[in-house]
Amino acid sequence: MPKILLVDPSGADRQYIAGLLATDPEFRWEYASRGEEALEKLAQSRVDLVMADFGELGMDGLQLVEEIHRRFPAVPVILLTSGHSGQATAEALRRGAVSYLPKQLLPNRLWQTISQVLAAAGREGFQPQLLGCITETSCLFLLENDLSLIGPLISYLEETLAQMGVLDASERMRIGLAVEEALSNAIIHGNLELSSQLKDLEDRAFDSLLAERRASPPYCFRKVSLEVTITAEEARFVITDEGPGFNPRTLPDPLDPANLEKCSGRGILLMKTFMDHVQYNEKGNQVTLVKRFRPELPPSAS
Repeated sequence: MPKILLVDPSGADRQYIAGLLATDPEFRWEYASRGEEALEKLAQSRVDLVMADFGELGMDGLQLVEEIHRRFPAVPVILLTSGHSGQATAEALRRGAVSYLPKQLLPNRLWQTISQVLAAAGREGFQPQLLGCITETSCLFLLENDLSLIGPLISYLEETLAQMGVLDASERMRIGLAVEEALSNAIIHGNLELSSQLKDLEDRAFDSLLAERRASPPYCFRKVSLEVTITAEEARFVITDEGPGFNPRTLPDPLDPANLEKCSGRGILLMKTFMDHVQYNEKGNQVTLVKRFRPELPPSAS
């Protein structure tokens, strides 16, 4: 039974979120009102997920995220945001948080976000005896427009990274979440041509539109390809859909506070924060994600 630690100074907000969590009896949760209290609880008992009200904690929130990432790297942190700086959210993601969720979207997106993050945290598998013996690998996947295929694929990629002995479990999970967002975007927005604004609809309405497009031509005939190349220096993921594409220059700024409180654009922020390089092609139907394992060396002096 997964255990969630909710860190929020506001008693009213804790009660509200507890009411949402109580709708699923498979989860347990407890509270902390301050960062120090949260760290004490993490040290005392097993916690599977931390949800922290980043807006209320302020600068202490950044320190808490960094300390959890340092002392408890296997425990993912979801930020609960509410009308504050996109730069602060991006900084918290860089310091160790794995996702964020605007408070106004809690009723519709809470369980989806929790499930995604817990699934990512649970994908860390066995370490084969050949750990570290692979020096380079590449593969090509061709996916139907089925979102259920993404989880197993990400598990395979994270296990491959583990076999090569690059990065820790937390960083591998963050790479997996970035690639997961890119694949979801390629299926939903690329092949099925569903607008990102539709994500702000109630879940049932969005799922109905998704199922309708998956069964209708020309959408149902399209595929998503994923080219993966992993070396000792970097991991490169090239995701291509067969949709009409879009103008990458029209992408909204994910750090704009007006966009931070929406579901649309959330994946872009996670990709740009967790990866070292994110680039779309001119047509807008292909994105390249790169994560470097070693800092680039400065040019040698002549």
